Amino acid sequence: MSESILTARNLSKVVSGAEGDLTILHDLSLALKRGDSLAIVGTSGSGKSTLLGLLAGLDLPSAGEVSLVGHELGKLDEDQRAKVRAEHIGFVFQSFQLLDNLNALENVMLPLELEGRSDARERAVDLLRRVGLEARLGHSPRQLSGGEQQRVAIARAFAAEPDVLFADEPTGNLDSHTGEHISDLLFELNQERGTTLVLVTHDERLAHRCRRLIRLEGGRLVDQVEP
Repeated sequence: MSESILTARNLSKVVSGAEGDLTILHDLSLALKRGDSLAIVGTSGSGKSTLLGLLAGLDLPSAGEVSLVGHELGKLDEDQRAKVRAEHIGFVFQSFQLLDNLNALENVMLPLELEGRSDARERAVDLLRRVGLEARLGHSPRQLSGGEQQRVAIARAFAAEPDVLFADEPTGNLDSHTGEHISDLLFELNQERGTTLVLVTHDERLAHRCRRLIRLEGGRLVDQVEP
């Protein structure tokens, strides 16, 4: 494999509250290569989503550094970090984050159109076909089931061929059958396109499909599984 595409060094996150400072992530380091898959697991409040946000540059650590596709995120301003995310990152959120005023096809086309891609429509149709929604292109999010909305979100996340895909509880709102289908899609696209996959999940079966797994407890790394 190639050199690291995502590196975290000695990450910590401290927030201030009424009762003083609270450390929600303690001195965590990791490195991922292109095509890797990592599951971040732990109970609620263990720091999983905090870590995901730091790795994606949605938030900045109190200490430590994150390097994403050669960019030291702490050295960039918010506009520069947003540009890195737009060019290199895809997201799948538990709440889908689809735009209600756009249909399924338009939701997937949007990031491609923002890139100025001339093949935006063709590529979006192909991805929606891959996730089994070729008959639902013109439907709005409100006309789609939860599983269908999540499939649109996955198609949109892969549309711009991201180097790294972050997924926060991608199967959390889905029944077991739909959740397994969504998991299969994530790993198929991960393998086909060499996208690095970073998942936050409570689903142990999904977690153990990843090449690597880290477990957080109270913001600390307490276990990790590597090949």
